[in-house]
Amino acid sequence: MTDTQGEFELIDWIQQRTPAHAQVPIGIGDDAALLKFNRNGESLVTVDMLLEGVHFTLDTATPFQIGWKSLGVNLSDIAAMGGRAVAAVVSIALPRGRAWELAQGIQEGIDALARQFDVCIAGGDTNTWNGPLVISITALGEPLGNGPIRRGGAQPGDWILVTGNLGGSIAGKHLNFIPRLEEARLLQEHVALHAMIDISDGLAADLHHILDESHVGARIFAAQVPISSAAQAATDGRSPLAHALGDGEDFELLMTLSPADAQSLLANPIFSTHLAHIGEIVAGKTAELIEADGCSTPLLATGWRHSF
Repeated sequence: MTDTQGEFELIDWIQQRTPAHAQVPIGIGDDAALLKFNRNGESLVTVDMLLEGVHFTLDTATPFQIGWKSLGVNLSDIAAMGGRAVAAVVSIALPRGRAWELAQGIQEGIDALARQFDVCIAGGDTNTWNGPLVISITALGEPLGNGPIRRGGAQPGDWILVTGNLGGSIAGKHLNFIPRLEEARLLQEHVALHAMIDISDGLAADLHHILDESHVGARIFAAQVPISSAAQAATDGRSPLAHALGDGEDFELLMTLSPADAQSLLANPIFSTHLAHIGEIVAGKTAELIEADGCSTPLLATGWRHSF
């Protein structure tokens, strides 16, 4: 970075390319942004921090992809709450030596996804240091329908549905996924969702989050789990189903709802994204995987865990 390409020049560059937004009357350039929400002032807020060497590597991901993913994981959280994303603020620690080049590419990826969902980049912070690339984005949104969909509302008898195909995201999907905001909006318009989560840690692990919060159990039908082509093609010795259950970073929506609403969605699709019935919620706290032959095994919470 040259003497004329420092922090303030970067902020100016970002500000110049950031369009105005009706719900952000004060954006980049002041000490804080001002956001106006339409729903009684209620705001959904989520934050994710992505680390070089953990969530991406600079030798396998482009700066554009890193920016896209950094915003995408936050928009996926807003979708999981059944909300609409409005704005985001970005904090980034750039490694010295190629900070300007990285910052521009990352911002271009952020901007591309923000434009797709009419999300305003309202501000943030930039720093350089001698460490790896770190990006933290906070996204803000507003609830839709009857309000936020939480993890704790699953009821015995509910059907469990999931969008998309699962597993093998490391082959590329984790950098290029589309957050399911539109699907969440349409679901809120057509059915009463009882519980929902996005699949970031893995289907099995994230289902267990719903079960723990709802104090219920589940039966998952192995033959009905939608498995991606990347998981089918994996050659690491794990089965395609094991990949679908535990790989994580699919960023699909996992939800529970009444059988009647689920059957209506499956019979009369409201979006083009694949939707599959993979199981049911049961009383108790046992999670089981039902194989095609009818045999059952415990469904363990396999998936990603940060080690401390």
